[in-house]
Amino acid sequence: MASGIAGDLFRIKTLDRLNADAEGGEHSLQRTLGPWSLIGLGIGAVIGAGLFSLTGIAAAEHAGPAVVISFAIAAIGCAFAGMCYSELAGMIPVAGSAYTYSYATMGEFVAWIIGWDLVLEYAVGAATVSVSWSRYVTRFLKDTLGINLPGAFANSPFETYQLADGTMAHGLVNLPAIFIIVAASALLMIGIRESARVNAAIVLVKVAVVITVIGVGLFYVKGQNYQPFLPPNTGTFGEYGISGVMRAAGVVFFAYVGFDAVSTAAQEAKNPQRNMMIGILGSLAICTVLYIAFAGVLTGLVHYDAMKGDAAPVNTAIAQTPFPWLRGLVTFGVICGFSTVILVLLLGQSRVFYTMAQDRLLPGFFAAIHPKWKTPYRSNLFFMVFTSALGGFLPISQLGHMTSIGTLLAFILVCIGVIILRRTQPDAPRAYRTPLVPLVPILGVLSCFAMMVSLDGETWLRLVIWLAIGLLIYFGWSRRNSRIGREEGSNATTAI
Repeated sequence: MASGIAGDLFRIKTLDRLNADAEGGEHSLQRTLGPWSLIGLGIGAVIGAGLFSLTGIAAAEHAGPAVVISFAIAAIGCAFAGMCYSELAGMIPVAGSAYTYSYATMGEFVAWIIGWDLVLEYAVGAATVSVSWSRYVTRFLKDTLGINLPGAFANSPFETYQLADGTMAHGLVNLPAIFIIVAASALLMIGIRESARVNAAIVLVKVAVVITVIGVGLFYVKGQNYQPFLPPNTGTFGEYGISGVMRAAGVVFFAYVGFDAVSTAAQEAKNPQRNMMIGILGSLAICTVLYIAFAGVLTGLVHYDAMKGDAAPVNTAIAQTPFPWLRGLVTFGVICGFSTVILVLLLGQSRVFYTMAQDRLLPGFFAAIHPKWKTPYRSNLFFMVFTSALGGFLPISQLGHMTSIGTLLAFILVCIGVIILRRTQPDAPRAYRTPLVPLVPILGVLSCFAMMVSLDGETWLRLVIWLAIGLLIYFGWSRRNSRIGREEGSNATTAI
């Protein structure tokens, strides 16, 4: 009995089976995305809340101006993981990202854990960005159009806002956050080609805004705002000093989630063996340069102490320049940018869920493809409800930390997957080969694990609780209904 359970836990999907599933008739997705569309998806997901909101939070609470070092550390870990993602995405051009790669290398149980973890990563990530989107929309409407949204309907129950008489009150629900999740989900249901086109147009606006902030802000940087560049530790781990830089790296790691979201679109990419590597590493390289430059200018415009509790630090920084028109333009660009982040994260989420449902680790109901739109519309609908509830009722700081730890765990398993496949299938075709294996994957594991360790205990506790819920579902339902398991059982019965 024990050996049977162990066999169930470590059964794998072969590369041939994965590739056959990708072209599986009415349940298959359409291959319409070229290299520039994939780079656009990467940039669309990467540049968002991590840059425009979490940069200020990480600087104010953990690293000070040394947050630029935190971004560099996070980028190094991403580079190692990005090379591993590129190899696996070319070998296994199937929706599902790290979930699919784990199924092919480490077996069903590990695949379930990472798939369940990706539910946390993408859904909670999109919810985090929706909260920032709401903050910027609220400020934009007030500053440019004179429209004041009621605070009760622009804040979660865990957040407070100031009434006209100066007293503080708790919010009821963040309606703007819910609105953007619903709008993005509707676009994704209509079609991947349409979604990619909208994303590409908005990405151009977003990158232009980032370059504008860097170019204009550079002339108004004050040297005293960099003092001290690395604030001394307060005596508490993670509050400034070296430990603060590491904790900030773990927090802003959320900013790099986008490049792995590119891999979830592998089943919708033209020539994925070549284009997935371009999309993943190209978007990561472009965004890393912009991140470090942006963080340096932001902390030079505003002292890190002034950004404590500010979920819209870019507006605060622009206020230090003599160009009031720039604030409205930047805010509009930021709103557009957040929209693409939400779009791509929800894209990744629905594709992971769709793939898990195809494998019958989740109900097959969610594997349905719309006959006209050719999208997994039921998965989109489910996460439209789930993610909008998170964005409407939870605060941004807790959401961001939860997403970071989920992303780091996914990256670690992808790096391990490259090492395993190099040993078990050394002759399998690889359009892109990760250099210096096993050194690069091992460095990816170590750097990601170091950032995981730097995150606070509450974040770890929430991850453990989430995974415990996932284990109950797996052993209570998924293991018995697994498509691979049922087919293996049927073959064994036929042989007898």
